[in-house]
Amino acid sequence: MAHQEDHRSHRIGWLRAAVLGANDGIVSIASLIIGVAAAHTSREDILLAGIAGLVAGAMSMAAGEYVSVSSQADTEEADIALEQRHLQEDHEFEFQELAEIYIKRGIQPELAKQVAMQLMAHDALDAHLKDELGIYERITAKPIQAAFTSATMFTLGAAMPLIATFIAPPAQIIPIVASFSLFSLAMLGTLAAYLGGANIWKGAIRVTFWGTLAMGLTATAGKLFGIAA
Repeated sequence: MAHQEDHRSHRIGWLRAAVLGANDGIVSIASLIIGVAAAHTSREDILLAGIAGLVAGAMSMAAGEYVSVSSQADTEEADIALEQRHLQEDHEFEFQELAEIYIKRGIQPELAKQVAMQLMAHDALDAHLKDELGIYERITAKPIQAAFTSATMFTLGAAMPLIATFIAPPAQIIPIVASFSLFSLAMLGTLAAYLGGANIWKGAIRVTFWGTLAMGLTATAGKLFGIAA
């Protein structure tokens, strides 16, 4: 049977945006709902605040991811253009630079020069992008993908506490939303850890802890402002 390796680094781009979006959707909207509910607000006002938060949050996530990842893409493109110019202006220096990289990794000098020579003969730019700059096509920045994934997952995450608010009795909105949201966060952390090949318990506990902290602080703020009002 042929040996098969199941690496997961190719999932970094979309997995990061998906987890960030869903986590932010659950935590921010659940916290918003709990904070508003703690101020003794009607269910209609709580739902209105939650829906407004969903729309604003999804657009904010999309815009933030697009701008952030676009900046990364711009930097990568600038590095690619700079490396192309260096190869055209001083090919010999770039050859020595690549060979030195392999020597530092433990390859014998003569063999390192042979490897560098063959790789540069095949695709000099690709060799330098991967081994000198660490730019790989499979993990390169994709702004539109990141924006769409983040906004979509934020919406799906935010839907969880909104559904809980809609079905919960008015007097039980806070405990039901908190329980439902924490369960959703635990499942999200478990799934993200599984897809990334990490420890699922660590992933679940991490997102649940921060979700609990956010909801607790927002509930405290809601009660304080509710009393003041």
